[in-house]
Amino acid sequence: MDSIFIFLCTLLVWLMTPGLALFYGGLVQSKNVLNTSMHSLAAIVVVTFAWVAIGFSISFGGSNPFIGDLSYIGLSGVGFEANPAFSETIPFALYMLFQLTFCTIAVSILTGSVAERMKFGPFLVFMALWVVLVYSPVAHWVWGGGWIHAIGAIDFAGGTVVHISSGVSGLVLALMLGSRKPDNKKPPHNLVITMVGAILVWFGWFGFNTGSALTFDAIAMSAFTNTVLASTAGIAGWSIVERFTKGRVSLIGTLSGMLAGLVAITPAAGFVTYGGALALGLLGGAICFFAITNLKAMLNYDDALDAFGLHGIGGIVGAIGTGVLQTSAVNSGIADGLFAGGGFAPLLAQVVAVTATIVFSAVMTYAIAKGISIFVTLRTDEKEELDGLDVVIHGEKAYEYSNS
Repeated sequence: MDSIFIFLCTLLVWLMTPGLALFYGGLVQSKNVLNTSMHSLAAIVVVTFAWVAIGFSISFGGSNPFIGDLSYIGLSGVGFEANPAFSETIPFALYMLFQLTFCTIAVSILTGSVAERMKFGPFLVFMALWVVLVYSPVAHWVWGGGWIHAIGAIDFAGGTVVHISSGVSGLVLALMLGSRKPDNKKPPHNLVITMVGAILVWFGWFGFNTGSALTFDAIAMSAFTNTVLASTAGIAGWSIVERFTKGRVSLIGTLSGMLAGLVAITPAAGFVTYGGALALGLLGGAICFFAITNLKAMLNYDDALDAFGLHGIGGIVGAIGTGVLQTSAVNSGIADGLFAGGGFAPLLAQVVAVTATIVFSAVMTYAIAKGISIFVTLRTDEKEELDGLDVVIHGEKAYEYSNS
């Protein structure tokens, strides 16, 4: 039953990446929708090769506190038999595939920061190197028995590993590429496509969080319920602030609030009460709203599809909020957080984990992109941006218009 459960959850998480392709694709101009969607679809291919070759081994091999070894390189020893170090009931290969989908969605998330202005080829190289040099070490720190796990910091389903690392990396890439031309910043071309993609992401997220329990028990049920509560609370938090500041509630705001709530609950899903989930969802929605509307304008960075504002900031809110709200009453395997009488130690551990992930992701992303830029230009030129990347890079158009 555990194997069937994780098999289904793996399929749900896999669906999130095509869903994000649609979500992002609808947000850009019609001349860039194919290129933007291709970023996410390409991530499925590139991440799979990088993960199989070395990423999984670096993430989950060995006992070094900082980086995994090469014991699982090329999936050596990864088969049907369970590995008791990770699960005593599900096939090790299935566990590997479940983790592969997490890595894939992380890469897909950061593509939103560079939409409409990064060359396709160099970005594929960046994806592969990012999996090996950024995502895999952080995954080892948190889930592979590394130093973050050792200091008592916790991350149920990837608030730190997936969302903070990808959000911060996306921001660094956006800053390095520079802003799009003012006349090339236009409203989303198709919010219906965005809505369909967001629904698929929302649906897949139930596997993302619930499956992280690795069995359907009381903790998994809490994670499932908390995911429902936080996502709807995220919509409420965003919509309330948007209504009071802008006088309206928008569809894109509703979808963004849902994502913010999901991101915020991800690190805490199996660790907090229902009330804690609602609180994190409300905070995630409200804080991400201000990050995208105020912080982005204040710092003047062009995070095209707000990967940092939603995932980076939402992940930080959720990871730090976990240290405040975590309770052994929900999960007996963890310490009580600040509000449950556990003192400041759990909160401090979360802050250390968040800070380390931010710094490491930022420095390594800069180094990877700078290294690639020695050999090839990362950014498309002005004419290519004006013509649209669908035709320039892929030789296709999403929509053919005619008078007949």
